[in-house]
Amino acid sequence: MACTNCSTGSKDGVPRGCKSNGTCGTDSCNKLTVFDWLSNMSLPGGQAPFNCVEVRFKNGRKEFYRNTENLTLSIGDIVATEASPGHDIGIVTLTGELVKIQMKKKGANPDGDVLKIYRKASQKDIDIWSEARNREEPMKVIAREIAIRLNLEMKISDIEFQGDSSKATFYYTANDRVDFRQLIKDFAREFSIRIEMKQVGFRQEASRLGGIGSCGRELCCSTWLTDFRSVNTSAARYQQLSLNPQKLAGQCGKLKCCLNYELDTYLDALKGMPDMDTKLYTEKGDAFCQKIDIFKGLMWFAYTNDMAHWHILEADQVKEIVALNKQKERVGSLEDYAVEVEDEAPEKNFQNAVGQDSLTRFDAPKRRKKKPGRGKGQDNKDAAATPVQGSQIIRPQGQNTQQQPQQRNNRPQREPREGQEPRENRPQREPRENREPREPRTDNRGPREPRTDNRGPREPRPAGEARPKQERGERTERPEKGERQPRQERQPRPERQPRQENPDNAQQPAGEGTPNVNNNAEGKPNNGGNPHKRNNHNRNKKRPPGDQNGSDKK
Repeated sequence: MACTNCSTGSKDGVPRGCKSNGTCGTDSCNKLTVFDWLSNMSLPGGQAPFNCVEVRFKNGRKEFYRNTENLTLSIGDIVATEASPGHDIGIVTLTGELVKIQMKKKGANPDGDVLKIYRKASQKDIDIWSEARNREEPMKVIAREIAIRLNLEMKISDIEFQGDSSKATFYYTANDRVDFRQLIKDFAREFSIRIEMKQVGFRQEASRLGGIGSCGRELCCSTWLTDFRSVNTSAARYQQLSLNPQKLAGQCGKLKCCLNYELDTYLDALKGMPDMDTKLYTEKGDAFCQKIDIFKGLMWFAYTNDMAHWHILEADQVKEIVALNKQKERVGSLEDYAVEVEDEAPEKNFQNAVGQDSLTRFDAPKRRKKKPGRGKGQDNKDAAATPVQGSQIIRPQGQNTQQQPQQRNNRPQREPREGQEPRENRPQREPRENREPREPRTDNRGPREPRTDNRGPREPRPAGEARPKQERGERTERPEKGERQPRQERQPRPERQPRQENPDNAQQPAGEGTPNVNNNAEGKPNNGGNPHKRNNHNRNKKRPPGDQNGSDKK
């Protein structure tokens, strides 16, 4: 593929694409490069070689110059050429007899007046030329700011310096005529150089800037297309394309050049097809053409009173009906000539040729992730207990439908203690309704003391009724801010004795009048009979005010 940077982004005349200095083996560094197929052929005896050469400048601009000094020139040599005023620096792109053919192709007279070549460029000429090329980009930014300040409807696309840095050519694009007389004065005052303005088309600008088209390839105008032919909307109509300017326009804002590529093929196919303006007369009504398939030879017609239903006819049948209409004869209806076209479903044949994943990998349901701490059997229970929508739960015969107590997973059955029967041989407990009333408490905590606050003794109330709200006494007046009584000092708490740890973790006997909170009603410790198991008591938990059970709240 051609390197577009050779003509637009070169630095010091050296392309940035393939780094071959414009002399690739395929001669594709520049889209305007001509292959010298006569380079390995010698001239007939006594005939002098043609003394004109082709020289390329920036942006693909090419000119022809005469070698009056009979210099030995080859493709790629940097030469100093005649300019007005001063001289210019360019690169030789073609020599020999092919130059004469190119001059005739471009309309130049090989025997007429042609500018001449002064000499091969010296190192001083190349240094001045490279310095001038480095000034182009910052100058273009300043020039655009000046044009915006003057409110000119134009766009400065590029700047080209002459080889001796005595003149600068500004290339611009504009829709209408622009009065840039004041602009030139400002440019000359700002840059202190001779200014020349040159207008170019939008297609030429796109060819120099380059880019990627909607087809995914580089722009044709920046790679190989050199002549820009006019493109109109009739090319899109012949190819049955929708007249959508967003799809038919290229990066230059004009119609795409590729609309002309297949136009001749469509025109040849349309020669044997009736026109789009064909009108058919039937006894059911008049019909107009709505659509044409050129390569299949099919046409779609619809009645004037029923434009929603289209009927497909072949081109030969349409010609036959048109011939009958010319004889002032009407056919019965379009349904007699209609063709049934079956919609062929595309074959779904996906092949995993490159080792890709399955196309239906996202259709499968996602698997539930296991939560930490759950056993293997718990996920199966959840999956079995969750019914699928639209399905019924089928239970095997003989299975008890009552709710079974949930067993702990993967936990071994605990062995009975000494003197205790196994769990299977123990008698089952009676229901709560048939149990005898519990005997009064006989542990060390003693019987519950009667309430001694102002609310009086407890009164039994029937179930379901709320406790009556006690009336408050009369509220005393609050003293004013300045007359508050002093706060009574609290008495210091007695010092707490250090806790004595028992190495054997044995239960200490409770004193008289002191309840043993570590023993249950049977006098056994609350650690389940395991002497090495610690009682998990939260010492920081706040207990409600009142007695130890927390039933009496103030």
